[in-house]
Parts: sequence; structure tokens; C-alpha cells
Amino acid sequence: MSKRDGLGFAYRFAALILHPLMRLITKREWCGTENLDVDSGIVVAANHLSWFDPIVISHVLWDNDRPPRFLAKDVLFRAPVVGWIMRNAGQIPVVRGTKDAAAAVQAAVDAAQAGECVLVYPEGTITKDPDLWPMSAKTGAARIALTAGVPVIPLAHFGAQDVMGPYRKEFKAFPRKTMRVIVGPPVALDDLYRGGQVDNATLHEATDRIMAAITELLRQIRKEES
Repeated sequence: MSKRDGLGFAYRFAALILHPLMRLITKREWCGTENLDVDSGIVVAANHLSWFDPIVISHVLWDNDRPPRFLAKDVLFRAPVVGWIMRNAGQIPVVRGTKDAAAAVQAAVDAAQAGECVLVYPEGTITKDPDLWPMSAKTGAARIALTAGVPVIPLAHFGAQDVMGPYRKEFKAFPRKTMRVIVGPPVALDDLYRGGQVDNATLHEATDRIMAAITELLRQIRKEES
């Protein structure tokens, strides 16, 4: 049974439009996608380079039968067209600094425990590092995974910034750019599971391990040190 079964109209409509478009305007070098073949819900934690990279990551996950549930800034849900798709596709809005932020975490935990793929950017925003390396991270990905009792799959990518630079309103589709993606094995967190009970020290330790895994994968893609 495919994990795409039961997806609503908005999700399938977005995939119908974006999947062939991505195959047309991008080339791909993906490896490690077998690590997504987990018989449970998962949290995928990724670096964030561009407004374009959610589509890149969705392409990878869709092609590997792990349609993602994104945690995304609430402002995106108010945007024309995109907001309608995100709301109707069951994506999860995050309103920082309010009780709704806790509700978003709980919605993500529920989705992961139901066997879904939850996509989290641990940095919380597009990197501001001038060399495009990951910044320090928030603890949301770790909290969701440790509370839900599901693995964290690290994912690193490079190439989306050539289509849309960080914080830039541009779209440079041609010549076709290569989207390089590595999916790593689950981050070693088994020693940190406490039956859904997590303290701050545990969250920070888990977050450090997650970001170390993402950064190491990105080093492999870029063949350079951060």
C-alpha cells in the first residue's frame, strides 16, 4: 500500500503540477534515498538554502513514497494559491511565540505517530551564513521525534540556491541546474528516548547530533569543509 493513498485533492494537484515541472527544469543527483524506507513515521530534518528548496525536498520524498507534512511559517498559509494548497494539503502552520506553536508540535507528533513523514527545517529559516552552511538550530525536530518515538532522517541538499538565491525573488530555471541531495541513515538517538518525556538538556543534545549529521552530509555534497 502506497503512503500516497488517501491524500487529498490539493496535495495531488500540487504534485501533478510540480513533479513534471521539476523533471523538466532540474537535473538530479540523489543518493541514500533507501534510508527513507522505514516502517514507521519519520522526521526528516534538512538544511534550508532557498525558497525553492521545499520543492526540491518534496520531489525527493514524493518519488520515494514519503509525501511530506511540512512545518511552515504561518504567513505562507495566507499567501494566494500557495496558502490554499498548503491548508488543503494538511501542512502544519507554525506561529512562533504563541500557544499555536505548541499546537503545531503536537500536530507534527500526531502525524509522525500515524506513520507520516514530517519535514522540519531545524534552523527555522533560510540560512544567513554567507557560505551557505547551516546555522545554529532550534529544538523542534528533536522534540517531535523524541516525543513521537520515531527516527530522525537527516537530509542535505545543494543546488536550489542556483535557482533562487537566499531571500531573493528570482527564478533562474535555465540552463537546468543540478539538485544534489544526500539522505543519511537515522541519527543515533536511541539512548535519548525517555518514553516521550524530554528535558532541555536532552533536546539540545539531540539537536546537536541532528545538525552534525546534516552538516556532514552537506560536506560530502560540497566536497569541502564548513
